[in-house]
Amino acid sequence: MALAEWFLAAAERGNPDTRLLARHSESQPWTTGNEVRPLVHGAVYFRELLKAVRAMGAGDLLLFTDWRGDPDERLDGPGSEVGPMFAAAAARGVDVRGLLWRSHFDRFAYSASENRHLGAEIEAAGGQCLLDMRVRVLGSHHQKLVVLRHPARPEDDVAFLGGIDLCHGRRDDARHGGDPQGQPMAKVYGGRPPWHDIQLAVRGPAVGDAEAVFRERWDDPAALSRNPVHLMGELIHREQRRARPLPAQGPDPAPCGDVSVQLLRTYPVRRPGYPFARGGERSVARGYTKALSLARSLVYVEDQYLWSTDVASVFAGALRREPELRMVFVIPRFPDQDGRISMSPNLIGRAPALEMLRAAGGNRVAVYGLENAEGTPIYVHAKACVVDDTWACIGSDNANRRSWTHDSELSAGFADSTPTGVARSLRLELAYEHLGDTASRYDLDDPVEWFNAFRDTALALDDWHHAGRAGPRPPGQLRSYTQPVQARSTRLWAGALYRLVYDPDGRRPGMRLSRRY
Repeated sequence: MALAEWFLAAAERGNPDTRLLARHSESQPWTTGNEVRPLVHGAVYFRELLKAVRAMGAGDLLLFTDWRGDPDERLDGPGSEVGPMFAAAAARGVDVRGLLWRSHFDRFAYSASENRHLGAEIEAAGGQCLLDMRVRVLGSHHQKLVVLRHPARPEDDVAFLGGIDLCHGRRDDARHGGDPQGQPMAKVYGGRPPWHDIQLAVRGPAVGDAEAVFRERWDDPAALSRNPVHLMGELIHREQRRARPLPAQGPDPAPCGDVSVQLLRTYPVRRPGYPFARGGERSVARGYTKALSLARSLVYVEDQYLWSTDVASVFAGALRREPELRMVFVIPRFPDQDGRISMSPNLIGRAPALEMLRAAGGNRVAVYGLENAEGTPIYVHAKACVVDDTWACIGSDNANRRSWTHDSELSAGFADSTPTGVARSLRLELAYEHLGDTASRYDLDDPVEWFNAFRDTALALDDWHHAGRAGPRPPGQLRSYTQPVQARSTRLWAGALYRLVYDPDGRRPGMRLSRRY
């Protein structure tokens, strides 16, 4: 099957306003010749980011977007804090620019003050960070992107994108002992919550596309916020309200690999519209829909939510079409926050999605959570999908309606034609971690054996727990996913809260009714 069949054609993106189309020919609106490396775990990503930023010098360009940024988050021990590291780069003459979601007040467990402090530290050193609230009501800028450009050393150009924010709680590793700078979560995750996540390192021509994504938002002439409270805060904190012009974008880096990459985004329909997406953009949803329409044997997904029947229907359609197709999902076993107001809408959103998937695929669908060697649940924050070892996607989007329609998101769909390519390598790397020593017992290139390996490993660990943890702990991290049944009275109020606040819809009414993206 030709790689072109896995990517969106220019018209299929559904957004004629974006610079990404102008950068490419109509016949090939993606890049070839890239090197793509999934960086599994925050500690792996942070160490690589730290090394790359420390090597930057005068005249280089550092661009980043973030949902949350904590200036004191250590990338690799003392002396590697995000804020001072970016500020030091700016002091060396690196042109540092950031777009941070302004967010809601911290009493609602969001990140307004942290983002303000990170921006202030960088600006004091000569960079510029803008607190960006150009979103729909109750929406967010959820993109997590860092682009490093070196005019004198283009071979060092790299873009990092995926699910990992530059904030507390993300610096975990394969042992899953949690980030020493933890963030409060549900009690079941303990005082240092274990965290599973993935970022993507991209080199080659696709770096130019990643830079163009940043520039579209940076060059948006609209006010950063229309909220009077935010405007007052800008005055009080002397925040910069207008973006300084960026230098002209340089040539794309030369080809350096054999992977094709297409950047996928979500932007909602809003008024006034984004100049680069006046009707919004839902290429994340469209990219998944196209890739899943080609699935034949195995789909593997790691996701924070797995909500919404609108999203589940895309996966369910593939299961109904292909009687031999198997799907494995790895998700959090528990919501990230305690409390009835938080937990119930989480469960409400997931239950019908799982019912739809199981109705379509029966015993060809399996859903698991993770725990570390001490038995503490691991919070799955990764957003990744692998289809038939050919197409894979890593990014900021979750499998829910909010990510596919309402917030700003950025992901990379990538594919290569080699039988031992990057999509397969990603699937196997994740399998070896989750299966532990049991991985060697199975031919993990066989879809049926892969599926059975996950099932057997989870059943062994489930049985060990049910038996009171008697004897040695079975290997692996996998636990079968179950969730409690909600009372009817709870479903009524939690369902409304889920639809309006937790998982809103950013499409036009006609698209909502027809369930199109």
